Amino acid sequence: MAVPDDILHEANAGDAAAIAALLKEVGPRVRARIDPKIGTQWAGLIEADDVMQVSYLEAFLQATRIVIKDEASFVAWLTRVAENNLRDAVRSFDRAKRPDPRTRVTGPVNEDSYVGLIEVLGVTTTTPSRVAAKKEAVSIMDTVLGKLPADYAKVVRLYDLECRPIEEVSRELGRSTGACYMLRARAHDALRDAMGTASQFFSVS
Repeated sequence: MAVPDDILHEANAGDAAAIAALLKEVGPRVRARIDPKIGTQWAGLIEADDVMQVSYLEAFLQATRIVIKDEASFVAWLTRVAENNLRDAVRSFDRAKRPDPRTRVTGPVNEDSYVGLIEVLGVTTTTPSRVAAKKEAVSIMDTVLGKLPADYAKVVRLYDLECRPIEEVSRELGRSTGACYMLRARAHDALRDAMGTASQFFSVS
């Protein structure tokens, strides 16, 4: 059954109920496309439902930034979002097989933890003082994290800043490890976007 035009119109206006109705209608179709792409190698580590849950969250967050022309275009967009989430989860599991111990040293969160995250994000800056940069990095990153969805911020704080094992992060969030990796990838995207304009004011080099 086709999605009514009024639902599309209200979804374009950012109405949460309309977006939920739209996702309920088209979500199963997108899930049917994603499920076969997981394959036997990742079965048990990545579930289609996890991919869709993170993709639905992204749909709500991006609702005011996309234009839903029609049902078909939204299905295509949501499929791309889901495929990106699946790809990021697979890449994260691949990287986890060959961890660099220098980047996974568990300990208290400090200024170096924030600087390390900024380096992972690839944010480059020009301020000459590394000491001043560290202090500013903590302030800016905390501000940005405070504006992210709760699960995005939590996975970054636990995994990137506290360097906890992904299994522990998974238990804390009540999500699968695959979902945590997907949330982390989306959180990193959001952090890069949010810190883009702020990055000119501090340096980690």
